Amino acid sequence: MHIVLVAILAVGLIAVVLNPKRSTPVVDSDEPVTVSSAASVSDTVAEASAPTALLADPPGVLADVHPGLPGIDGWLQSEVQSLEELRGQVVVVEFWTFGCYNCKNRIPYTQDLYAAYQSQGLEIVGIHSPEFSYEEDPDNVTQALADLGVTWPVALDTNRLSFRRWQGSPAYWPRTYVIDQEGQVRHDHIGEGAYEELEEVVAYLLAEGP
Repeated sequence: MHIVLVAILAVGLIAVVLNPKRSTPVVDSDEPVTVSSAASVSDTVAEASAPTALLADPPGVLADVHPGLPGIDGWLQSEVQSLEELRGQVVVVEFWTFGCYNCKNRIPYTQDLYAAYQSQGLEIVGIHSPEFSYEEDPDNVTQALADLGVTWPVALDTNRLSFRRWQGSPAYWPRTYVIDQEGQVRHDHIGEGAYEELEEVVAYLLAEGP
């Protein structure tokens, strides 16, 4: 009886080893994988195509919807006077000041992004939040926009009220957010870099919506 049982087990083991159609997939990953029978193929594709830099929840001190722009004392290069007027569009909001070295380094990449996606519905709003007194003068800001090639709308946040409302403490120059068509913050980056991630988020939201 024992001999027969051993023989049966041996045959079963050989069959498992030789059978290429295993029911459990081999996953080359350090992360756990959860398979749900309720997930459809379309759900899987949509999740896979969403950029990793796309935020599901707003960052830091922000609420579900952005807090607007309190304390703005003027707009340059703009027909709109608030972010609410841009509802329904994808909007890049960037806090910067023209004397900031890192802020200026971002501008060529922002120019490329604007040129590539403005016609598809992208808007960019630069929130000029001055660090030093010479950056507070609107004439100096206007000249800097021409010198640096900034062509998108710029809101003057002279007393840094929006700067603090959005970021809390500490706050940074530059800091870049992306707002979706419903006014939700979907991307947040401090400093230079992450340009490819920014473009991926913008392109995804323009194509897929919130």
